[in-house]
Amino acid sequence: MTDVGLFIPCYVDQCYPEVGLAAVRLLERLNCPVDFPEAQTCCGQPMGNSGSAEAARPLAERYLSIFERYRYVVCPSGSCTAMVRHHYRDLLPSSPLLEAVTQKTYELCEFIVDVLGVARIPGAFPRTVALHQSCHALRELRLASSSERVVPHVDKVRGLLASLDGIRFAPLALKDECCGFGGIFSVEEEAVSCAMGKDRLSDFVHGAADVVTGVDMSCLMHLQGLAARAKTPVRFLHVAEILAGAAA
Repeated sequence: MTDVGLFIPCYVDQCYPEVGLAAVRLLERLNCPVDFPEAQTCCGQPMGNSGSAEAARPLAERYLSIFERYRYVVCPSGSCTAMVRHHYRDLLPSSPLLEAVTQKTYELCEFIVDVLGVARIPGAFPRTVALHQSCHALRELRLASSSERVVPHVDKVRGLLASLDGIRFAPLALKDECCGFGGIFSVEEEAVSCAMGKDRLSDFVHGAADVVTGVDMSCLMHLQGLAARAKTPVRFLHVAEILAGAAA
């Protein structure tokens, strides 16, 4: 059994391949070599979120069969990880592979903290960073504590970023507000989606952020498009790019 299989979301593969490469570099620097099974396809999230279970089911079956052989599956996306871990049971409730494969699928930062036991990434990133907490990562994977919950605060992604020398975090009025992307929501409710994104972007700008980061490139893609139209001078980087670049 190969230890770690890397699952790359469609939009990363097609639009932001540098994020996948950064994830590989980061894991290898942490002495965790990965394998990329080329037969992988979409996890089925777009179809599932649209209510098309019949279209999503074959993709879920394919995911389970491809990643069965790995000890762990790592994905640089909170939403795709949440799809696999929490929603495959609705698509394939009787699959003999369901529990074994879904419960060993981890978001990248979650894997680094919870499985590898790494709390500090050596390196420096002397920039002011706004950390966007994407909804699936926050509320389904619990990578951080939601602001409305009265519980001891935990933030796995921020913890890794905070270990970098020179990094500063932009103060935000709304620490875990939705960006408005929501996949198909941004298509069906374009005006609402854009309004939410503009509000989120305004918070980052008021916090004097140089860089906006997060674990979901889909959310960052949405915000990046709005920023480009408004000519807002802020850079967007997936957390893997920051951590891998700082550790170089």
